[in-house]
Amino acid sequence: MLPYGHQSIDESDIAAVANVLRSDWLTTGPSVTAFEEDLGRLCGMSRAVSVTSGTAALHVAYAALGIGAGDEVVTTPLTFVATASCASVLGATVVFADVCEDTGNLDPQSVSAAMTVRTRVVAGVDFAGHPIDAKALAEVAHAGNATLLEDAAHSIGGSLDGRPVGSLADVTTFSFFPTKNLTTAEGGAVVALQGDTVDRARSYRSIGLVRDPAVLRLPNEGPWHQEVHAFGLNYRLSDVLSALGSSQLLRLPSFKAARTEITARYNQGLAGIDELRLPACRQGADPMWHLYPLRIRDGRRRALFEHLRANDIGVQVNYLPVYRHPVYADLGYKSGMCPVAEEYYEQEISLPLFPGLPDADVDRVIDLIRGFVGA
Repeated sequence: MLPYGHQSIDESDIAAVANVLRSDWLTTGPSVTAFEEDLGRLCGMSRAVSVTSGTAALHVAYAALGIGAGDEVVTTPLTFVATASCASVLGATVVFADVCEDTGNLDPQSVSAAMTVRTRVVAGVDFAGHPIDAKALAEVAHAGNATLLEDAAHSIGGSLDGRPVGSLADVTTFSFFPTKNLTTAEGGAVVALQGDTVDRARSYRSIGLVRDPAVLRLPNEGPWHQEVHAFGLNYRLSDVLSALGSSQLLRLPSFKAARTEITARYNQGLAGIDELRLPACRQGADPMWHLYPLRIRDGRRRALFEHLRANDIGVQVNYLPVYRHPVYADLGYKSGMCPVAEEYYEQEISLPLFPGLPDADVDRVIDLIRGFVGA
């Protein structure tokens, strides 16, 4: 079975991990610091906070922003459930806004209509790797005294109008799952424009522990002393995985080039077919294509999915609108509330896309699709 996504690990990655295993630090050591500094430089930021997963990054980011009961988070339904659920578990109310028909990203006009005086965060997702309309979304969010959060699980290494993903929104979260654009096996990160947000994120991912003598409430307790001033969780990424991340960051330009070339090959091979809608790319956007979100518009998405799977092509669908998950349906959310997102979901099928995918396999996928639609 040809997978739809796959990690790329080479000898330099293995050596980086092995060096840590031979060292004195397996966690909370120098490789974590180095990886966070590497991420900060990539994003044009001074500091980053590494965590154990993309979901942990979202949870930490919302917690660092003080999200809780009585607050509202406006977000997209066309995403992995964690974009919404991490706000829900903190007690916030999630409000779903619709997406843009071309990119599948959060629609600023729909966000504006969804906002209320209780809106604290607007959370956009870089669907498939295409950056959100950060300028328009920031204007809408800030006009309502809300923070713009960019869920960039799909898009590290991309840019918009020459600015790297990670510097476009007030807060940005990343995922480093094996199928993502770079991997730490499991992992994620948070970056933010404001240093105090970074500080709160760092504290939350470390169980809320405080060691700074300047802020200890019992400073004379002893040199061993540490305190918890606010609740947090243990979301600390290890040195072993951080070393893999720093090694992968060195390879990120080659990953991007490969993903861009594969996307272009699909675009060329599938162009001019009425039944199909190819991924859009807006002016000024330089996506890091994580997915190839093909849309088939004749109502045969499931048939195409099963056809490709029957021919050992590991396709996927991204995503069931979040409010259709039973956990949200049980809270009263209704199907159909975001019609553009619903239509996108009903048509979308993600084709194999990862560095190392041979041209012959890309061409095989193209031939199977063209044969299916009779092109």
